[in-house]
Amino acid sequence: MNKIIDYKLIFLFFLAFMFIVGPSTAQEGKVMYGNTPDSIFPYGKFQKAYKYHFVEPIEFHGAGREKKAPNDLTEVRLGFLGPLENSELVPLGKQMLNGATLAIEEANKLGGYNGLPYKLMVHNDVGLWGAAANEVIKMDDEKVWAWLGSIDDIVSHVALRATLKCEILMVCTGDPDPTFTETNIPWGIRVISDDRQSGYALAYHIFQHEGHKRLAVIRANNRYGRVGVMEFNGVATRLGHPVRMEERFEVGETDFNMQLANIKKANPDAILIWGNATESALVLNQLREMGMEQPVFASDRVVSDEFLKIAGDKAQGIVTTCQYNPGADNPILNAFQENYKKRFGMEADVFAVHAYDGMNLMIKAIEEVGLNRVLIRDVLTDLKTFQNYKGASGEIIFDASWNDIGKIFMAKYSDGEFQFFPAELMKERGHSTRMAGY
Repeated sequence: MNKIIDYKLIFLFFLAFMFIVGPSTAQEGKVMYGNTPDSIFPYGKFQKAYKYHFVEPIEFHGAGREKKAPNDLTEVRLGFLGPLENSELVPLGKQMLNGATLAIEEANKLGGYNGLPYKLMVHNDVGLWGAAANEVIKMDDEKVWAWLGSIDDIVSHVALRATLKCEILMVCTGDPDPTFTETNIPWGIRVISDDRQSGYALAYHIFQHEGHKRLAVIRANNRYGRVGVMEFNGVATRLGHPVRMEERFEVGETDFNMQLANIKKANPDAILIWGNATESALVLNQLREMGMEQPVFASDRVVSDEFLKIAGDKAQGIVTTCQYNPGADNPILNAFQENYKKRFGMEADVFAVHAYDGMNLMIKAIEEVGLNRVLIRDVLTDLKTFQNYKGASGEIIFDASWNDIGKIFMAKYSDGEFQFFPAELMKERGHSTRMAGY
């Protein structure tokens, strides 16, 4: 009898031990490479970086804050750089110019800056790297206090380097290249969501919400297509659905039969087009004419009259993203849309509304700190004064690289117009505290 009790006690003791220690320590214990102790592990004492780029703002400790504003000014000059001539992006550039102009005119009606009128110094970019730098130098010669632009990726990148040398703040309201703010140049901010935000939202919608698994991509063979799709491809792979094939076309191309024949042969269950409005519409038309009935998704440049004019009824059902909600119940947006149409005789697009917000930020910064380039930079990058700024495009939220990470929206063309709704990914993103790479 006593032996039976002893066996029970031993058994109970064994169960308690297993419960406290866990199911296995041999496989889950920490094993260091080469059986190297923690105290002498190579680089073990240098794991924490001195500076975490993109999650901590880069500082600017240069001179210039002590400079007084000239006392002989007759106007306050602000710069503009955008595609206005000799570029396929001219329709976008003109909308951007209109938005900036409207903000200037409204500020002048309110008295300008201490009675001095604001004046927009307009410059054209033609998509050439060197030309963009030259235009920034001209703006420096014109004594602008800050400037707004542009849309083309390579133009914006080169202009950012030039503006660093001239020490003039650049407010980008049209270039969606995610690498723009990753240059860590403390003289540029972006007031529009980038293609990383769009790519995340679009991939989540295609694979998680719609349930597609075999996607083919056809994109512009330029930096806009390459960088935009790069971000999309990355998240598609992380969601478990790597893109099955990727075809390319040149800007200005009109015959896509070869690329679409390859896609048709692969028989994907959905297709993504990434390019400017004109080529995207032509691709859509040709793939429908070839009998391809798969759901089609596209980059945000299809939200335009230019796309709809060419695509016609074939635009039905296409889904994309948009950096704001044109139908939002936002009094600032409603007033902007009404005044814009009255002033320019057309509907405002995404480039107009973000240029309006970007120019208003520049004007409010001047009203806050006066006419000093460094102080204007300081107040627009302090992540306090204008954080959560309520603009016509919605709430503007800057991350530590001064990239606008505000809300992104989905847009579906149905019954003759785009219907806008929040991206499904927004709730998940809003609660995440993870930092990529750290």
